[in-house]
Amino acid sequence: MSNFFNRLQEETLAERSAFLQIEQLARGARGEISLGAYQAFLGEAYQHVKHTVPLLMACSSRLPADQEGLRQAVAHYIEEEIGHEEWILNDLSACGSDPQMHRCRAPAPETELMVAYVYDTIQRGNPVGFFGMVLVLEGTSIQLATHAAAAIQASLSLPKEAFSYLVSHGSLDISHMQFFESLMNRIDDPDDQQAIIHMANMMYRLYGDVFRSLPLDS
Repeated sequence: MSNFFNRLQEETLAERSAFLQIEQLARGARGEISLGAYQAFLGEAYQHVKHTVPLLMACSSRLPADQEGLRQAVAHYIEEEIGHEEWILNDLSACGSDPQMHRCRAPAPETELMVAYVYDTIQRGNPVGFFGMVLVLEGTSIQLATHAAAAIQASLSLPKEAFSYLVSHGSLDISHMQFFESLMNRIDDPDDQQAIIHMANMMYRLYGDVFRSLPLDS
């Protein structure tokens, strides 16, 4: 078994460090955001989370026959991720925003570009690269989500029902990341490894742009 997970962490350190310094992200972690900013965050989260299962399914369909182990891992992720976008709509409703409006509206350009990049990598590049997105989204949740939820709830005096997405992903993604680490350490093909590293570094930039697009005050 390889130690690719550690290499992946090392070769994405610079982009991850830059990502964690984004002002909107740092303010959210401290609870220093407005209600409108939190609603905007949830709205964009819905716009990309609703693609999680379709992206997983697309990735599975493009994996070659000798990657059956990865296909089984994708099936596990699909089972875990189904319906999470509805949690976000429930959170939006609990903090006073119309969920139907978010269901119908277009994503911000930054969110649309991030999602399109992942689809394009799966369809025209190496589908194994998809796991670089998993590293970024789940790793970010572990570092920030639960703490941010508590800080924002205290600051805005919102009910706990407005934080199911953040709270669940902060705790849920700890076990997900343990599974992910084990999975990555089974990947020994250099092309697959490089595809995952490249996707992760791109996702820190593209997901970072999603946060940069959010209002600091609204």
